[in-house]
Amino acid sequence: MAGYPDRASSAIEGIVTPVFTTETQRHRETIYNRGMMGTLALGTGVTVAAVAVGYQSMSPTGQWYGRTFTGLKPGTRQLALTYDDGPNDPHTFRLLEVLARHNVRATFFLIGRYVSRRPDIARELVRAGHAVGNHTWSHPNLIVTSLLQTRLQLQDCEQGLTDAVGEHSRLFRPPFGGRRPSTLRIARKLGLEPVMWSVTGWDWKGKPAEYVERRVSQQIRGGDVILLHDGDHEAFGADRSQTVVATDRLIARYKAEGYEFVTVPEMMEGPVVSSRLAVPS
Repeated sequence: MAGYPDRASSAIEGIVTPVFTTETQRHRETIYNRGMMGTLALGTGVTVAAVAVGYQSMSPTGQWYGRTFTGLKPGTRQLALTYDDGPNDPHTFRLLEVLARHNVRATFFLIGRYVSRRPDIARELVRAGHAVGNHTWSHPNLIVTSLLQTRLQLQDCEQGLTDAVGEHSRLFRPPFGGRRPSTLRIARKLGLEPVMWSVTGWDWKGKPAEYVERRVSQQIRGGDVILLHDGDHEAFGADRSQTVVATDRLIARYKAEGYEFVTVPEMMEGPVVSSRLAVPS
């Protein structure tokens, strides 16, 4: 039986029955099961923790990694429209027309390289009374960028905004909502205030205006910061016509319900700030 140890063991076990076999096996099984349960519990805990960490790095309302502004206390009769990834020709201009017709001011988080390309659009936004904020120079995911690259992305965008419009808000929104604790620390060292959102219209997927309006209306609770897009980080000139239509409908709908549309800086000066803002960084 040489060379086949498994078969040899089987043969011997068939002839000789060890004393206390059943009791010993039960003892071993108990130890094994307890060990496996501990391993599974540890593995489950690690998995849950990893999922939670990943969720907090992208969640618009997550506060583990530091305080960010996401809106006011639910029930507040204010709403803030915000637009990412501009400036963009022609749809930022079309949005300006809609906002002017309704006498509404909004907040635009601009990509620095697009501001450098079309500073005239950024100036039109400011001239019309809208707030503009920092959305980095080229829209990277700041979860995976180095500390140096993060700082340069924010500094370069700030310089581009200053060159284009002069004095502007100190608001900053991370691309994709992605951030780490170091992301927010760098932003604050640069004097920037991180702003996320509480409602999104999913309009970057090119959905029809009806879909965007429905998604937004399903989430409105009052005091919301609403995320929409007037541009696309992948290409200048993206079609955001459906966002323009949805904006027109949303403003008409919620004004009729008694809501006031404000800029994020105006909302941040409000008397009742959500407890989400009060979490220490």
